[in-house]
Amino acid sequence: MNDSSWGAPTGPGQWGPTDGQGSAPGQGPAYGQVPSYGQGPSYDHGRAPAGPAYERHTVDETRPMPIVPDMPDTPSGDGRGDDQDDRGAARLSGPLFRDEAPHRPESAEQSARPAEPAGSSQPEPPKKKSAGRDLGAAIGVGVGLGAVIVASLFIVKAVFVGVIAVAVVVGLWELTSRLEERKGIRAPLVPLAVGGAAMVVAGYVRGAEGAWVAMALTALAVLVWRMTEPPEGYLKDVTAGVFAAFYVPFLATFVAMMLTADDGAWRVLTFLILTVVSDTGAYAVGWRFGKHKLAPRISPGKTREGLLGAVSFAMVAGVLCMQFLVDDGTWWQGLVMGALVAASATLGDLGESMIKRDLGIKDMGTLLPGHGGIMDRLDSLLPTAPVVWLLLVLFVGS
Repeated sequence: MNDSSWGAPTGPGQWGPTDGQGSAPGQGPAYGQVPSYGQGPSYDHGRAPAGPAYERHTVDETRPMPIVPDMPDTPSGDGRGDDQDDRGAARLSGPLFRDEAPHRPESAEQSARPAEPAGSSQPEPPKKKSAGRDLGAAIGVGVGLGAVIVASLFIVKAVFVGVIAVAVVVGLWELTSRLEERKGIRAPLVPLAVGGAAMVVAGYVRGAEGAWVAMALTALAVLVWRMTEPPEGYLKDVTAGVFAAFYVPFLATFVAMMLTADDGAWRVLTFLILTVVSDTGAYAVGWRFGKHKLAPRISPGKTREGLLGAVSFAMVAGVLCMQFLVDDGTWWQGLVMGALVAASATLGDLGESMIKRDLGIKDMGTLLPGHGGIMDRLDSLLPTAPVVWLLLVLFVGS
């Protein structure tokens, strides 16, 4: 998610030496009197030599320089505590130091140029809309991640389960690290990481029942693990730990459960395509046509036009995916699924934006150039996974 001054005053309201005989601040010594600068070595720039030998004609030809030795602040004469009047007086007397360049008169050509009226200025050209991220890096990272996911998804399903588990562990690490840095909340990472990976595997092997059992055991492990530390902050730490266990690994388990079907790879691909298309539609339409804010207090960049773009793009993608990728799927099911995916993806994005606003950060991490962290890519995927899993079970069975 910075000022400087042009000189060092001796105190508020004083910008020059006093004559020691009651002269007002900022006015300098009386005419013909020699300012007292104290004893010490002389300086080349403007300091008058100490002693009575200072001639009157020298005083007339030169100005006493307001170079003052460091002194503690003293109250100003008017009691306001500022130095605006004296600072202005110093400016009216000419250059402050002798080595400053004097004011040079304008050339004849410049003098003949008509003066512009006060307050008039050339209008600034309209600024080009910026996406706010490095699109080249974002596209490159996205293509690379997509290639890894698709390759593992269609070659060996177990490898894809491992990819999910790794993403879950990294996401937990990002989330717990930001909680500790910004809020001082120490959610236990070790039981969360072990339990989260076990949750994904249990969902793939034993289905929903295995996922629920692993979730309960992970929450219990968080409670016990935190008991080894002092009791201060115990409640907030374990609450954050249980929340993290549900938010990241439990929701990700539904992706592993989709994979257990006969056409599981195509179901997971449908889920990924719909979510990515929804995000892309929201970004493209919102960036080009967005004018009405969707939730300005949570995410100022999101617009209602962007939400309509997400719904439209996702519905079209849903029709195509259900018609050609999922066994026994129909076009109207794709319409329903696309609309619900757009809604859940948007809510997931807003949910993580709410967390980041509470933490006072822009991204959860910096692991993925152009994207942020792993959690910044899982924000819309995690809440969409149970929605797609449930709709596929209702539409075409498990």
